[in-house]
Amino acid sequence: MIAADFRVCLDACVLANHGVADLFLRLAERPRMYSPVLSRQILDEVRRVHVDRLGWPGELAEFFQREVSGAFAEAIVEDYEGLIRIVTNDEGDRHVLAAAIKGKAQLIVTFNLKHFREQDLKPWGIASCHPQDYLITLFEFKPEVVASKLYEIAAEQDQTPQKRLAKLARTLPRFAGTVAEAMGWTLEEEP
Repeated sequence: MIAADFRVCLDACVLANHGVADLFLRLAERPRMYSPVLSRQILDEVRRVHVDRLGWPGELAEFFQREVSGAFAEAIVEDYEGLIRIVTNDEGDRHVLAAAIKGKAQLIVTFNLKHFREQDLKPWGIASCHPQDYLITLFEFKPEVVASKLYEIAAEQDQTPQKRLAKLARTLPRFAGTVAEAMGWTLEEEP
């Protein structure tokens, strides 16, 4: 489950959460801890969430799209649409499973685990995992890499790593707790 060539399909719900996406995408940069799998349809869904639900200005949403597409061009799979008709998971997320199959992903990371039931994934040799569970696995494997990415993100946002982790704790409480305990950190509360 941990190797630079281990292929992980990131669902739109993971990429739409900027704090979570930032950490996941940095862990996929070279030297990477895993290889991401994406599709234009997943990225389009992220854009809709950013603009329609989160109120991002269109320019910011487009910037995010360009950055992800440019940095991870090799991760974007195509020609998976035929698989959408034959997969059996939740209808709204069949495109994600189809992209995962085409991209030879072994794992789908998603907050919507109910849309990716084991019986729908098993025939394809794919599993699903909550983002914090996969981040905990990555941290347990290489704590220094995950911690260095947290330091990097915090520095860019003029924060302490503890404060950055406290923000992630809102969405990823077990991951934040695991890291804080291992690092001997007290999570800084928001003012």
